Amino acid sequence: MPAPVDAKKSFLPGLFEDHIKDLGFPCVGAKAAVAREQMQILVARDITSAWDDLRIHGALCDFVRAYRAAPRLYQSFVVIFEGPAVLTEAEFEHHLWARLQSLADKDAWRGYDYDREVSADPASPHFSLSFGEEGFFAVGLHPLASRPARRFRAPAVVFNLHAQFDELRAGGLYEKLRASILERDLALSGSSNPMVARHGEVSEARQYSGRRVEDDWRCPLRADAAALGDAA
Repeated sequence: MPAPVDAKKSFLPGLFEDHIKDLGFPCVGAKAAVAREQMQILVARDITSAWDDLRIHGALCDFVRAYRAAPRLYQSFVVIFEGPAVLTEAEFEHHLWARLQSLADKDAWRGYDYDREVSADPASPHFSLSFGEEGFFAVGLHPLASRPARRFRAPAVVFNLHAQFDELRAGGLYEKLRASILERDLALSGSSNPMVARHGEVSEARQYSGRRVEDDWRCPLRADAAALGDAA
């Protein structure tokens, strides 16, 4: 049985932080997380395998507990997978959702309630993932992403807390931050990202993989039946 990946011995976390620090990288929120040393990175084996899912979920819940103890802005949790390096956008999307489904199943199995500030229905414009009873927005990156901002040498998923988006809105900072990211992404890509939407307009699930999804695309995540029942 192979041993767990030791992130301290992996070169991937350093490469990822350097990627974020690059002048052309558009997400200023991620840059702030790195600059403040508030980006937690976990290295896993393979995005096509469930091998590390329990460890990933446990680390996500630890991240939530640490955030609640010190709820500072610009904190992110990142999972970088060692492979595979060559996945089409459709393949990456498939395996991303497989991992998210597995993590959601483990969240329910471990007895966590769904964050009541977001919807458990993947079709809802108020949908969010929920781990450890906190809502999360996921951002997928991989080598063959069509949008330059979503390219990294290994498959990766960034988990951002929805509570932080709410805090930015309450402080009047969200729209300024969003406009800066969109402007920088346009400069990097030469075109606007057609998938970008505000929370509450359409389901944010459409943005997770980075692929430009079809108008009739349906999120493959199975809705949390208990959470949907509580919201009914």
